Amino acid sequence: MKRTVLILAFLLAFNSSSCQSNDDIPEAVKISFKEKYPGENDPDWHKDQNGNFESNFKKDGKHYRADFSPSGDWIETERSIKEKDLPKAVKNRLKEDYENLKISEIEEVQHHSKGLFYDVEFKKDGKKVDVEFNKDGNRIN
Repeated sequence: MKRTVLILAFLLAFNSSSCQSNDDIPEAVKISFKEKYPGENDPDWHKDQNGNFESNFKKDGKHYRADFSPSGDWIETERSIKEKDLPKAVKNRLKEDYENLKISEIEEVQHHSKGLFYDVEFKKDGKKVDVEFNKDGNRIN
Protein backbone atom coordinates (compact mmCIF):
# COMPACT_ATOMS: atom_id res chain seq x y z
CA MET A 1 0.00 0.00 0.00
CA LYS A 2 2.78 2.39 0.97
CA ARG A 3 4.56 1.66 -2.31
CA THR A 4 1.37 2.42 -4.31
CA VAL A 5 0.98 5.77 -2.53
CA LEU A 6 4.61 6.67 -3.32
CA ILE A 7 4.18 5.76 -6.98
CA LEU A 8 1.00 7.84 -7.24
CA ALA A 9 2.69 10.80 -5.55
CA PHE A 10 5.60 10.57 -7.98
CA LEU A 11 3.30 10.40 -11.00
CA LEU A 12 1.31 13.42 -9.83
CA ALA A 13 4.49 15.42 -9.22
CA PHE A 14 5.90 14.47 -12.62
CA ASN A 15 2.66 15.28 -14.44
CA SER A 16 2.24 18.67 -12.80
CA SER A 17 5.83 19.68 -13.59
CA SER A 18 5.61 18.76 -17.28
CA CYS A 19 2.33 20.55 -18.05
CA GLN A 20 1.77 24.26 -17.79
CA SER A 21 -1.53 25.64 -16.63
CA ASN A 22 -3.10 28.17 -18.96
CA ASP A 23 -2.35 30.83 -16.31
CA ASP A 24 1.41 30.17 -16.65
CA ILE A 25 1.42 30.88 -20.40
CA PRO A 26 2.36 34.45 -21.37
CA GLU A 27 -0.55 36.43 -22.82
CA ALA A 28 1.43 37.14 -26.00
CA VAL A 29 1.80 33.38 -26.58
CA LYS A 30 -1.93 32.76 -26.07
CA ILE A 31 -2.82 35.60 -28.46
CA SER A 32 -0.41 34.34 -31.14
CA PHE A 33 -1.79 30.83 -30.81
CA LYS A 34 -5.39 32.05 -31.24
CA GLU A 35 -4.41 34.12 -34.29
CA LYS A 36 -2.55 31.19 -35.87
CA TYR A 37 -5.17 28.57 -34.97
CA PRO A 38 -8.59 30.23 -34.62
CA GLY A 39 -11.15 27.91 -33.10
CA GLU A 40 -8.54 25.80 -31.27
CA ASN A 41 -9.43 26.63 -27.69
CA ASP A 42 -7.95 23.86 -25.57
CA PRO A 43 -4.26 23.22 -26.31
CA ASP A 44 -2.08 21.43 -23.77
CA TRP A 45 0.95 23.58 -23.01
CA HIS A 46 4.50 22.60 -22.08
CA LYS A 47 7.66 24.63 -21.71
CA ASP A 48 10.52 23.04 -23.67
CA GLN A 49 14.22 22.90 -22.76
CA ASN A 50 14.84 26.09 -24.81
CA GLY A 51 12.30 28.10 -22.80
CA ASN A 52 9.74 28.14 -25.62
CA PHE A 53 6.11 27.18 -25.19
CA GLU A 54 4.81 24.12 -27.02
CA SER A 55 1.11 23.61 -27.60
CA ASN A 56 -0.31 20.19 -28.35
CA PHE A 57 -3.68 20.20 -30.06
CA LYS A 58 -5.87 18.32 -32.48
CA LYS A 59 -7.18 19.80 -35.74
CA ASP A 60 -9.24 17.93 -38.31
CA GLY A 61 -8.50 14.68 -36.47
CA LYS A 62 -4.72 15.17 -36.63
CA HIS A 63 -2.38 15.87 -33.71
CA TYR A 64 -0.09 18.92 -33.94
CA ARG A 65 2.63 20.56 -31.88
CA ALA A 66 3.22 24.28 -32.30
CA ASP A 67 6.10 26.19 -30.70
CA PHE A 68 6.05 29.84 -29.68
CA SER A 69 8.76 32.02 -28.14
CA PRO A 70 8.02 33.61 -24.73
CA SER A 71 7.32 36.89 -26.58
CA GLY A 72 4.65 35.16 -28.67
CA ASP A 73 6.51 34.67 -31.95
CA TRP A 74 5.42 31.51 -33.77
CA ILE A 75 8.41 29.25 -34.42
CA GLU A 76 7.07 26.08 -36.03
CA THR A 77 4.26 23.57 -36.20
CA GLU A 78 4.88 19.88 -36.64
CA ARG A 79 2.98 16.64 -36.83
CA SER A 80 4.09 13.04 -37.02
CA ILE A 81 3.38 11.28 -40.31
CA LYS A 82 4.03 7.88 -41.83
CA GLU A 83 6.54 7.19 -44.59
CA LYS A 84 3.70 6.52 -47.03
CA ASP A 85 2.53 10.13 -46.50
CA LEU A 86 5.83 11.67 -47.65
CA PRO A 87 6.02 13.31 -51.08
CA LYS A 88 7.24 10.91 -53.76
CA ALA A 89 10.50 12.84 -54.23
CA VAL A 90 11.36 12.44 -50.53
CA LYS A 91 10.52 8.72 -50.60
CA ASN A 92 12.78 8.32 -53.65
CA ARG A 93 15.63 10.16 -51.90
CA LEU A 94 15.27 7.94 -48.84
CA LYS A 95 15.39 4.84 -51.03
CA GLU A 96 18.46 6.11 -52.93
CA ASP A 97 20.58 7.52 -50.10
CA TYR A 98 19.31 6.13 -46.79
CA GLU A 99 18.06 2.63 -47.59
CA ASN A 100 20.33 0.98 -44.99
CA LEU A 101 19.18 3.19 -42.09
CA LYS A 102 16.16 2.48 -39.92
CA ILE A 103 13.64 5.32 -39.72
CA SER A 104 12.46 5.96 -36.18
CA GLU A 105 10.24 9.02 -36.74
CA ILE A 106 8.99 11.31 -39.51
CA GLU A 107 7.53 14.77 -39.00
CA GLU A 108 5.97 17.25 -41.39
CA VAL A 109 7.15 20.67 -40.24
CA GLN A 110 5.99 24.18 -41.12
CA HIS A 111 8.75 26.52 -39.92
CA HIS A 112 8.76 30.33 -39.66
CA SER A 113 11.89 30.69 -41.83
CA LYS A 114 12.40 27.31 -43.57
CA GLY A 115 8.81 26.88 -44.70
CA LEU A 116 7.47 23.36 -45.21
CA PHE A 117 9.92 20.49 -44.78
CA TYR A 118 10.07 16.88 -43.67
CA ASP A 119 12.22 15.85 -40.71
CA VAL A 120 13.24 12.20 -40.92
CA GLU A 121 14.91 10.72 -37.85
CA PHE A 122 17.15 7.70 -38.27
CA LYS A 123 18.91 5.43 -35.82
CA LYS A 124 22.60 5.19 -36.71
CA ASP A 125 25.18 3.54 -34.46
CA GLY A 126 22.78 3.83 -31.52
CA LYS A 127 22.33 7.59 -32.03
CA LYS A 128 19.50 9.66 -33.48
CA VAL A 129 20.27 11.46 -36.72
CA ASP A 130 17.79 14.00 -38.13
CA VAL A 131 17.76 14.80 -41.83
CA GLU A 132 15.51 17.51 -43.23
CA PHE A 133 14.14 17.44 -46.79
CA ASN A 134 12.08 19.88 -48.80
CA LYS A 135 9.12 18.59 -50.83
CA ASP A 136 11.42 18.06 -53.83
CA GLY A 137 13.57 15.57 -51.90
CA ASN A 138 16.53 17.91 -51.47
CA ARG A 139 18.33 17.85 -48.13
CA ILE A 140 18.13 21.23 -46.37
CA ASN A 141 20.27 20.67 -43.26
